[in-house]
Amino acid sequence: MGLNLEQALGVHSAALKVRAERTRLLASNLANESTPGYQARDLDFRASLGYVLANDAFDAALRFGGDEPMYRVPSSPSQDGNTVELGVEQAAFSQNAADFQASLTFVNMKIKGLKSAITGNI
Repeated sequence: MGLNLEQALGVHSAALKVRAERTRLLASNLANESTPGYQARDLDFRASLGYVLANDAFDAALRFGGDEPMYRVPSSPSQDGNTVELGVEQAAFSQNAADFQASLTFVNMKIKGLKSAITGNI
């Protein structure tokens, strides 16, 4: 009887993948704060996670269909068409980093539990 690590880790493995992709998008927004015409992007974590879990396909969900990144509507549009609002992006990035850390903690706890079960130290 084999061990399916993805199944053993449950939703947390998929959550890490989606949060990592969201980190990439938010970092891109921050890096392009001064780029004229740049459109701030984000993804709906719950919808993306649901799609990844339902379709068992990370890349397909986030890159080739499924829940594509959404464009953020700014509260105060800029003259050059850039929709990045520094405070909004920094807050979203910080919250996502904290959520990523929480998901990582759950994964680590699951792995420690599996290790204990395998070695018989329950």
